[in-house]
This record gives sequence, C-alpha cells and structure tokens, in this order.
Amino acid sequence: MDMNAYLSMFIDESNDHLQSLNENLLRLESEPEELSIVQSIFRSAHTLKGMSATMGFEDLAALTHEMENVLDLVRNEKLKMDSFIFDTLFKGLDALEAMVQDIVGGGTGKADVTAIVASLQVILKSDYSPAKAAGQAQAPAAAAATSAVPLVAEEMLLDEYQSSVLLQSIESGHHVFHVQIAIRDSCLLKAVRAYMVFEVLERSGEVIKSNPSVQDIEQEKFDFSFAVFIVSNISKEELEAQILNISEIESAVVMALDKESLAELNAAPAAAAAETAAMEEALTAVQSPKEEQPVRPAAPAKAPASGAPAGGAAVASRTIRVDIERLDTLMNLFSEMLIDRVRLEQLASEIKRSDLTETVEHLSRVSSDLQSIVLKLRMVPVDSVFNRFPRMIRDLAKSLDKKIDLVITGADTELDRTVIDEIGDPLVHLLRNSVDHGLETIDERIAAGKPETGTIYLRAFHSGNHVFIEVEEDGRGINQEKVLQIAVKNGVVSEEAASRLSPDEINMLIFAPGFSTADKISDISGRGVGLDVVKSKITSLGGNVTVDSAAGRGSKFSVQLPLTLSIISAMLIKLGSEKYAIPLSSIVETGIIRKEQIVNVHGNRMIEFRNSIIPLVSLSKVLESPDYDENEEQETEIVVIRKGDKWAAVMVDEFIGQSEIVLKTLGKYLTNIEAISGATILGDGYVALIIDPNALIK
Repeated sequence: MDMNAYLSMFIDESNDHLQSLNENLLRLESEPEELSIVQSIFRSAHTLKGMSATMGFEDLAALTHEMENVLDLVRNEKLKMDSFIFDTLFKGLDALEAMVQDIVGGGTGKADVTAIVASLQVILKSDYSPAKAAGQAQAPAAAAATSAVPLVAEEMLLDEYQSSVLLQSIESGHHVFHVQIAIRDSCLLKAVRAYMVFEVLERSGEVIKSNPSVQDIEQEKFDFSFAVFIVSNISKEELEAQILNISEIESAVVMALDKESLAELNAAPAAAAAETAAMEEALTAVQSPKEEQPVRPAAPAKAPASGAPAGGAAVASRTIRVDIERLDTLMNLFSEMLIDRVRLEQLASEIKRSDLTETVEHLSRVSSDLQSIVLKLRMVPVDSVFNRFPRMIRDLAKSLDKKIDLVITGADTELDRTVIDEIGDPLVHLLRNSVDHGLETIDERIAAGKPETGTIYLRAFHSGNHVFIEVEEDGRGINQEKVLQIAVKNGVVSEEAASRLSPDEINMLIFAPGFSTADKISDISGRGVGLDVVKSKITSLGGNVTVDSAAGRGSKFSVQLPLTLSIISAMLIKLGSEKYAIPLSSIVETGIIRKEQIVNVHGNRMIEFRNSIIPLVSLSKVLESPDYDENEEQETEIVVIRKGDKWAAVMVDEFIGQSEIVLKTLGKYLTNIEAISGATILGDGYVALIIDPNALIK
C-alpha cells in the first residue's frame, strides 16, 4: 500500500480534527462541567491518534495517546478540569499542529514533547492537584529519560487469574518476561510481522496477555508497537535475538520478572484505584442533598460538515474533497468558454439567422447557469478563517492579563477562495491591534466605569457584490492628538497639512507605513509594521479598509472585499478608439451632463449630484487618451462611482453596454499602472483594460 497516496487526506483530516479540538476545548473552558463536550474532544483525539499511527507518525500518535488518557479520566468523572490541565492540553495541541505542519513541509512529524508529556503524566497521578502540578511537571520527564526499566502501560495490568499463572510459573522455575516489540514505521504489512513475532513467542513458551489483543493485532488495529507477558523456556537473550531476527522489527525490549517486580506491577494500580475510590467515597459523604445536581441530557454534538448523522446508521457522504488546482483549471477553462460565448453572441447579431440566434441564446442560458455553479464551487465560508481566532484571542488575553470576550457573527458568509487565502493575515493584524492597543487593562476598564471584560466583535456580511468584515472593540478609542503628533514627528504629514485634516482623515493616518503608537515594543505590536500591511494587502485584493473611532468608546475597522476576483459584471465604455471596462459593483448610476453644469471649487471641477457636490474626473486625462478630449464636447456622458461613502463622476465618451468579463492580471512586467486593475478579452478578440474605481477617488 502506497502511504503517499493517503498523505494529503491525512493532512486535511488532521487539520479538521485539530480545529475541532481547539474549538471544543475553548467551549469546555467556558463550560467545564459539560461532559458532552469532553466526549466530542475524546472522539477527535482518538481518531487523530489512530490516523497518525496508521500513517507511521509515532510521535504524533504517542502525544495524542497521553492527552487521550487525561480526557478519559475527565469523561469518566475521575478528574476535574482546571487551568493547569487546560494550559497543558492547549500546549499539546500546539505541538500536534507543529508536527502536522512539519509533515506538510515534507518532514517526519517528530518533535521533542518531553515537557508536555511530563505535565500530562503528572495530571494522571492519583495525588494530582493543580497547586503542586507545575513544580512536579519536570521530574517525571527526567525520570523517564534515565530509567532503564521500560514502563508497563496501564492497559497491560493483569487480572487475578493472569497474576496467579505468572506467579506459579516463577515459583516453578520458568522464565517470565514482559516484552515490548516495536515494528519499523516504514513497514507496510505490520500485521504480518506481528504474526511472525507471535509464532516465535509461541514456539518458545506461552503468551499470557497481549496488548492490544491478538484479534486486534491480526486486524491491524494497533500502532506500530505491542506488548506481551510470556512464560518461556528460553533465556532473555535468546528470546530477544529470535525476535530481532525477524525483518522490519525496530526493537524488542525483554524485561525479566520475579516475584517482587510482579508484585510491584500489581500493587501500584491497586493502591491508586483504592485511593481514588476512597476520595470518591469521601466526596459522596460530604456532599449534602441540596448540592446534588439534576441529571441533564447530553447536549447534541455539532453535526459534522459532511452531513453524516451523529450516530445510528451510516449514510452516503454528500461532500468530496477536490484539489484546489483542479478548481483553478476549471475556472480557467470556463473563462475561455465565456470569451467564446461573447464572441458567438456578437457574430449571431451580425449574421442575423434565426436558428443561429436561438442556439446562441440557449448556449448563453446554459453557460450562465454553469457560471453560477463554477463560481459557487470556489466560494468558501469565512468560518475557515474565523475559526482560528478564538484560540488566538484566548492566548493573547492570558499573556496581557486582560479579560476578553470574542463575539463572532456571520461566519457562514462566503467569499472566493482566492480572497479567503489572502485575508487571514490582515485580520490577524487587526485583531492583535484591537487586543493590544484598543482594549484597556482590567484596572483601566474598572476606573473608566466599564465591565472588566472587554468585547471584540468580528462580523461578516454581504452587501451588493461585496463582503464586509468588521472588527470592533469597546476599548479606549484612537487618541487623535497622539496620532497627529507622531505623524508629524515621523514626517507622514506636515504640520500645515495636519491642521487641515478631518477627524476621519486623522484616524486613517494609522495605516501609514511605519506608523506606530506603541510606547514599547512587544511580541504583539509596536514594531512599526501591521496596519500599513493590512491596507496594502486589502487594496491589492480590490478592497478597501476604513476606521471609525470614538474616544473612550472604542474603534471599528471595516474591510470591504469583492465577492470574487475571477469573473465580474462590468460596464464597457469607449474613449475615442479605445475600450475600457468599469466594474458594475462600483457604479452608482450613469447620466449625461452639460458643460454649464460643471463648477470650479478651489481649482477642482465639481458637479451637483443628488443634492451633493461631488468631484468630476476626466478619464481621458488620467489615461492619457490619444484621440478623445471631453473639453471639445458640449454634452458628456458620466459614470458615478463609489468608494465607501465617497462618490465621484467620471467622464466617458460612449457606453457600449454591460457584459460578464474575465479578469486577467497584467503580469509582473506591468505593475503600478495608475487606475488600471487588470484586463479582459472581449468578444471581438480585442483587449480592454479594466478601470480601478478606487484609484480615481482620492
């Protein structure tokens, strides 16, 4: 079996399980008594462990197994969650994510997790208490590293009959061994190798107990290692040599047992069980009838994305995973078909044959439906980006000693995959800025008469052909006086220009390159990078970012993004002999103005539009049109465009009509061309440049 064929599936499913573990652990932190959440966490951890072991990533499987042991105690109500356990499990998740990322990069997925395992083993001890756990966490790691005696897993504990058989065998002079066998990670048929090991063991004696069971091993339901208790008639050295003689066996650790060691194996778990039972009995005795809680039905688990039921009969999967490159190829092929469709429509209008016109009209309807489906295939809920933020906010709040509540709405809002891939980092910057600069410390909030817990709202919603993402917090707001001082000091604006800035323009200064109001540099902010990166990235996506702030009440960052970057509706216009396209999403309306309607305000040409005065832009001058000058016209057609809450009128020569166009980039050789965002191929085969309306409104 070629494991490489399953690697991509393993990575995708591992990321899904890790995300589920993060989300459910955060839920459990706010509802630590809710055992149904623990059950969901345990199932995800158990599945991840099995997948990792099957793929041969033993470090991943081993760490998940230790975490699973802790969760097992919690779900069986033998252990209560506390801050130390939560922190340790979150550290374990971080390590698991790092291992998976290492595998993504072609690595082996190995990592040094000794400290985390030590903390987990401290939690598993019967005398665990959070007060002394932190101090004890390092000791087990050192002990495990220096001990020459292999640890016997809890699953290998013997029952009364098995213990009696081994004890009698020792008293009769037979050799009794505990054998730990590890098969190489590269072994493709591990069950066959295990069968060969059992053949050797049974020729030399009798296997008393196996973990996992022989049946599970035969069905490959085990990691790349297993252990047995055996009564043998050969020596330790001979047994070890015979096992290692089998190919693809990584190691065989044989430990001889005598009466004392056998008694210790049985005494330790028995004492732990007795102590646990005593503690439970004491708690039951202390608890008064008034403190007894009614039994609540377990909350239903969140339905899996595939639509499979939480339990009961299995149903056919309704979703499949598709490689992103295939979707890109599909989009490119459809783009070429769209160009040919427009060309056919033009030819049909020229030839004017009824049968050809009918066929082309049917083709147009079918291709329009196909276009809708292709675009929807590329649409991804922003939840795939948002779901990483609750954990990030939790960790930032702990590091800054702040109390923060993150409220997410509209996570099912969909965006083009291309936009989704790029928007994550800008949102990380905005959220970290809100946590560090926006929200006050607990003492500052109490002094200001606010709740000690600050709130950050992360919203997403559709509006027209755009998606808006808002990051809002109820913090201290932007200190405009401080912003102006730093802007002047850093040369972002002159003192004279600063005096003329409106409050909104002052707020936008925080997006200037190198601008920072941090008093000190930290790991979170204050390095002079961040919001300028946010603005440049969002602008490159064809979007826009604005900020609204009120001192003492907080700030709101609003990000406007296009729904898709591939196929857009546009208005085709002419400037003399040249054709251009303006995205419909930015057009308010079209109209005609006469020369006498144009007025000059402080040297700028303006027109009156719907009881407002808006600027008038000469597109022919911006684009240096060679054969069109609107100054020679008595009447000029205009397109009113919008950028946020700012409007402008653009003078054009002639309207051609609306069309679906395929957006093509200009390539790396034609960069930073003013007012042009790309190009498209028209039905007649000619290229039309696509106007960037954002660049026309200053």
